[in-house]
Amino acid sequence: MADYNVVVVGAPGAVGQEILKVLEERNFPVGKLRLCATARSAGKEMVFRGESYIVEETTPDSFNGMDIALFAGGAASKEFGPAAVERGAVVIDNSSNFRMDPLVPLVVPEVNPEDVKWHKGIIANPNCSTTQMVVALKPVHDAVKIKRVVVATYQAVSGAGKEAIDELTEQTKAVLEGKEHQPKVFPYQVAFNLIPHIDVFLDMDYTKEEWKMVKETQKILHDDSVTVTATTVRVPVYRSHSEAINIETEEKLTAAEARRLFEKAPGVIVVDDPTGKEYPMPLLSLHRDEVFVGRIREDNSIPKGLNIWVVADQLRKGAATNAVQIAELLIEYGCLKR
Repeated sequence: MADYNVVVVGAPGAVGQEILKVLEERNFPVGKLRLCATARSAGKEMVFRGESYIVEETTPDSFNGMDIALFAGGAASKEFGPAAVERGAVVIDNSSNFRMDPLVPLVVPEVNPEDVKWHKGIIANPNCSTTQMVVALKPVHDAVKIKRVVVATYQAVSGAGKEAIDELTEQTKAVLEGKEHQPKVFPYQVAFNLIPHIDVFLDMDYTKEEWKMVKETQKILHDDSVTVTATTVRVPVYRSHSEAINIETEEKLTAAEARRLFEKAPGVIVVDDPTGKEYPMPLLSLHRDEVFVGRIREDNSIPKGLNIWVVADQLRKGAATNAVQIAELLIEYGCLKR
């Protein structure tokens, strides 16, 4: 297999670091590697496959000779994504900058891999909460067509970055020691608390995070008839998002039938034994690439409904791993502009 020149933009950040881990773990055929970030992070030293690399400040010329540009998130892709495409690289973007652009594929490899084939130079990674949900929804939708989804998320603080992780740690210590700690990242204390507010409020008093789950799910499934309503909640967990998902389908699907579908679904691990008290939890999914599904049961309030509990490491499958899987698809389908 040929080697491919890869640039990681935002390499020192949490997602950037995970991307490098995943590239190494999956033995991705990296030829030349370039690590980039803002001027503030330039000069840092990072290690990949035992070699040291110095992080460079991102400029349009950072993409010269590169085949794949992995953007870890933030505003960088909006500023430098077009320059990367002009220089022949395919951009895989973890930010929300291009997700709803009709000319940009929004891809989860277990759900809509073929969409990478029609890219115009940029491919978007979905929101982390959407990603793990659609991996679980896909086998159900294929079997009995989903009409409606009601989801409540329980999202780890690491989804808001390193500063949020530090804030949870500092607040927890402060509360246990009886000291004051003023919140900075979140609007309220997150330690020993739940905050039903992620991102800004938009139409109908839903947050931007909630609308992402609505619109992105429909785009990925290629089905605007699937209605989605979401409530997203920040919880005092360091890593891995959890979701309580209620699904209404057009045809009846028993819990046993659903379990068999999940057991065969790519990227899904079923953990579902109520008698043995076995179910997915954030600690179970840490540093794993799979989506864990459990608490599979029929909805007692409607004739054709299911309840499931879904957990995944949002820094892995929700971001870094999904991005690297997209890069693997580009190679498999011969969609790189070499």
